Amino acid sequence: MALAADFPYRTRRSSDLSKHSAEVFAEAENHTIMITRRDGEPLVLMSRREADGRARLLDFAAHLITATIDSDGTFAERLTKAFPWMLALSPADREACAQDLLDAARASFSTEQPHLVLSELTSWKETATAVATGLGNADLQWLDDDETVERP
Repeated sequence: MALAADFPYRTRRSSDLSKHSAEVFAEAENHTIMITRRDGEPLVLMSRREADGRARLLDFAAHLITATIDSDGTFAERLTKAFPWMLALSPADREACAQDLLDAARASFSTEQPHLVLSELTSWKETATAVATGLGNADLQWLDDDETVERP
């Protein structure tokens, strides 16, 4: 995983921030900006969305590490302690969820893209919520492949 110092920030001078603030702010909505200063350590300017994503990623990482170092039960069982909503899933789905979250976490950590694991976490949580409300219990009637349905 890349170190924070290796992260490819876009760099602007502090004078750019004072002279062209609208331009710098617009750029910061899309990319993290490192503001260099002659008289101090560089500062980082990013959107609230990006800062919140990083905070949620760190929170998820804390839960993941806790589940990893616990020694009681399978990894999926340990992960349900951190995410009790997983109990709404079947045992097989809990295993799939745990593996999907672990894979997405590895991708997020290695690419510094929090949305990869956060979207996976949200998808599984929404699935568990749907199962808990009984949406998975209905008998479905599947249409044949050659059957067409008119648009409403």
